[in-house]
Amino acid sequence: MDTALRAQQNYDAWLHDPHIDETTKAELQGIAGEEREITDRFYKDLEFGTGGLRGVIGAGSNRMNVYTVGKATQGLAQYLKQTTASPSAAIAYDSRHFSPEFALEAALVLAGNGVKAYVFESLRPTPELSFAVRQLQASAGIVVTASHNPPEYNGYKVYGDDGGQITPETAARVIAEIRGVTSFADIRKLSREEAEAQGMLVWLGEDMDEAYISAVAQVSQNEELVRKTSDQFRVLYTPLHGTGNMPVRRVLERIGFQQVRVVPEQEQPDPNFSTVKSPNPEEREAFTIAIEQAKAWDADIIMGTDPDADRMGTVVKNTNGEYVVLTGNQAGAIMVHYLLDAMKTKGTLPVNGAVIKTVVTSELGASIAKSYGMTVLNTLTGFKYIGEKMTAFDQTGEHTFIFGYEESYGYLAGNYARDKDAVIAAMLISEAGAYYKAQGKTLYEVLQQLYAQHGYYLEGLQTRTLKGVEGVAVIGGIMENWRVQAPDTAGGSRIVRTEDFAQGLYDLPKENVLKFHLEDGSWFCLRPSGTEPKIKMYFAVKGTSGEDAQARLQRVTEDVMSNIDAFIAAQK
Repeated sequence: MDTALRAQQNYDAWLHDPHIDETTKAELQGIAGEEREITDRFYKDLEFGTGGLRGVIGAGSNRMNVYTVGKATQGLAQYLKQTTASPSAAIAYDSRHFSPEFALEAALVLAGNGVKAYVFESLRPTPELSFAVRQLQASAGIVVTASHNPPEYNGYKVYGDDGGQITPETAARVIAEIRGVTSFADIRKLSREEAEAQGMLVWLGEDMDEAYISAVAQVSQNEELVRKTSDQFRVLYTPLHGTGNMPVRRVLERIGFQQVRVVPEQEQPDPNFSTVKSPNPEEREAFTIAIEQAKAWDADIIMGTDPDADRMGTVVKNTNGEYVVLTGNQAGAIMVHYLLDAMKTKGTLPVNGAVIKTVVTSELGASIAKSYGMTVLNTLTGFKYIGEKMTAFDQTGEHTFIFGYEESYGYLAGNYARDKDAVIAAMLISEAGAYYKAQGKTLYEVLQQLYAQHGYYLEGLQTRTLKGVEGVAVIGGIMENWRVQAPDTAGGSRIVRTEDFAQGLYDLPKENVLKFHLEDGSWFCLRPSGTEPKIKMYFAVKGTSGEDAQARLQRVTEDVMSNIDAFIAAQK
C-alpha cells in the first residue's frame, strides 16, 4: 500500500477512535488536508528501539503522546507478567514537556495490569532511576526523557531488573508484545485514585534521594584532601535547565566542596531550554553563559549536565588561561588516570580490575588503563552494553568494574547503577581538579602530560541529520554504499581492515556499524543513530605531536565527509 494512503487511513482511524480524547482529535483536525504532515505523523508507529521510544511530541502514531506511551507500557506490562511472579517497575522523568503526564500514564497502565509502579514525586536524573531499580529490586524501570534532544522531543527508556537499559534480546520480546496491542481498547489502566488506594502506585522521594547520594559519595577517592582544600577550588556548575541541579550540588557538598556556584539563568527546570540552542554539554555553545561567569569569578572548572543528568561536559583553563571544553574522550581519560592512580596509591586497586569503553571511544583511556595493569574491554555504542558487562562481572567474578565510559560524555564508576551518571562524573572530575591543583597542576596540564606519555590521540565527530521517510532511505543508502564499495584510502592512508558489526563480531550483538582501520593507525566509523534521524561519523588518529594529530584528523575527516556529502547530494 502507498505510504501516504496508509498514513491517511491511520489518521482517519484516530479521528474516529472513541478512545482518543477530543483535544487530540482537535489537533489532528487542524492538519486536515496537509498530506506531508499527515504522512509524517502516521506513516508508521513510533518505533520502540532497543532502548525504547523517542520522537517529536504531538498527536499521531509516529509521535510521543499518552497513546503511544500507553501502548508501549501495555506491551511492557504483558512481558513483565510473563517473566516475573510479582512484577514491579520504578519510573522517573525529566524536565521536558509532558514528562510528568507520560510518567503517570505509564504508571497507571502498569497498575491496571497488576504491575506495581514506584514513581518519583518530581523530576529526577536517569542514573537515580537505575539506582532505584536495584535498590527496590524492581522488575523494570522507565525513564521519560529525550536526553539532550531539542525541546519538541520526548522519549521513554526501559530498564531491566539489573538497572541497565534492556538488551536487544529483551527489547525484541517487549516489541513483540507491543505489536500485539492492536487497539487502544487493549490498554488496561487504573485511575490515579484507584492505583494509590490499591497500593499499586507508590511515590518515591527523599529516602531514595539520600540513598543514591550516599552511594555516589562512597566512590570518592580523596574526600579528606577535598575538605582540606575546598576553599581553594572553585566549581561553577550548570544543569542546563534539567534534573542535575539538586543531586550534583548535594554530592559535592557531601564530600566537602565549599566553593560551588550554579549558573542562575540555567538553574531551574525549563522544558524549552530557553538560554541555549541545545541542552547538550557536548557543545561549547551550551557553556556560553557559564564561561562568562567563570571568567568573572575565576572558576577552576565548569561542569554542565544534560536534561536527564546522565551526560556531563567539562570546561577547564588551558595554558593561556582560556576556558576550553574537553571532549568526552579527554575527560574520560583524565578520570581513568585519576581513579587508577588514587586507588594504586591507597592500595585498593584490584588485580582483576577492568575499564570498559565503546568501539568508538578513544584509545587514550585504554592505554592509560593498561599501564596500570587493568583489562580493557570494548562494547558497542550504548551504555546498556557496559551495564551488561558489569552485571556479568557480578555473576562470574572474572573482573572488578572500575570505570566505564563513552566518547559521548557518559561515565560511570562504582557498582550502584548500570547507566551513565553525570552526578558521579561531576564529583570525580571536580575531585581530580582539586587533587591536581594541590600539586600545582591544572586538569589541562594533566591532559598534556598524558598525551606526552601515551601518544597524541585526537578524535572528531561529524553528523548529518536526514529527517522523514526520505532521510531514513538516504542513511540506509550511505551505509550500503560504504559496505559494498568503500574507497581504498582515506586521508592519504590505505584502508587495511573493515569491521562490519552487522555481522556480529567479537561475540557482540549485531548492529549496523562500520569501522574502517587505516594503515597509519587511524580509524573512522559510520553509525546511524538509534534515537535520532541522523548518521554519525567518528574519526580517531594518533599523532607524534598535537599539530601532527590535528593535521591527520583534518585529512581523513575531509576525505570521508566529501564522499558522504556527495552521496547525499546525489539523492536529492
